[in-house]
Amino acid sequence: MEYVLIFISAIFVNNIVLSQFLGICPFLGVSKKVDTALGMGGAVAFVLTLATIVTWLLQKFLLDPFGLQYLQTLAFILVIASLVQMVEIILKKVSPSLYQALGIFLPLITTNCAVLGVAILVIQKDYNLLQSVVYAFSTAIGFALALAVFAGLREHLSLVKVPKGMNGIAIVMVTAGLLSLAFMGFSGVDGGLRKLFGLD
Repeated sequence: MEYVLIFISAIFVNNIVLSQFLGICPFLGVSKKVDTALGMGGAVAFVLTLATIVTWLLQKFLLDPFGLQYLQTLAFILVIASLVQMVEIILKKVSPSLYQALGIFLPLITTNCAVLGVAILVIQKDYNLLQSVVYAFSTAIGFALALAVFAGLREHLSLVKVPKGMNGIAIVMVTAGLLSLAFMGFSGVDGGLRKLFGLD
């Protein structure tokens, strides 16, 4: 049941973009079309899950035993950069159209603070490997969900008449704020589930 709670909490209650405000750059940059948003969500899901596994193993079997915790951020960034490079090469071969659509935002996964944030959060939360994988994958689903919903909203915004003063980035920011408020409605769900299943 603990894994289900981690799953629900990471997607809805503590959404990485809408509650913790990590990964805002791709959220605003790649959210003009739903197809591109889903492609970016998939790429981030792959990198996020793989990066969390590798960084967790690195932390537990290299950094902690040898007292090198101060190298955590640097080591994690190097791992993430390498994985993004690998995803870029794979996408170029497998799906050139998606590779072209993502453009500059694919290399930007390297500097996406959501990926580094999750890698550090699983260490801070003292999760075991399986919990870390569930948390990373759930966070990636939450990221993709936020991206896809926001992209859908932006596609609809292009069809309506927006007041002159709200055109462009202004209406995008207001929409993002309202979406964030909507996700706040899920706060307390994980606490209620914990009480229901007697995990508190």
